[in-house]
Parts: sequence; C-alpha cells; structure tokens
Amino acid sequence: MPRFLTLADVCEQLQISPAQGYALVRSGELKAIQVGGRGQWRVEDVKLEEYIQESYARAEKALAENRRAHSGS
Repeated sequence: MPRFLTLADVCEQLQISPAQGYALVRSGELKAIQVGGRGQWRVEDVKLEEYIQESYARAEKALAENRRAHSGS
C-alpha cells in the first residue's frame, strides 16, 4: 500500500461517499494534507489507521454507555 492515499481511495476503503470523506477531513476527524497545485487531498496510511482505531474506541465507549444506561444502574 502506498504511504499516501487519495481521498477517493480512503472513501472506497471505508465504504463511504466522497461527501462523507470530505466532511471527515473538513471537521479534522480524519487528518489529511493538501498537495500539488490543485490542492488534492492525501491521507497518510497511518492517519487512516489511527482514524479507524479511534472509531473503534468511540464505538466501544458508546456501547458500554448504552449498556450501563439500560442495565438500571
């Protein structure tokens, strides 16, 4: 895998739309850089992996909170 991925490649890997990909970059949730004269977005492979791992952690936390809320504690 190349070190830097196009936003289209990232969207394909995450199975999201280009609009969702741009929204992740604009929000800063997914770290990306702009390169070249036309400012094409690129995402480093390690930044994509960090985003995925952070997403797993958020999902796990949300599930744990949901379980606590429904356990009557």
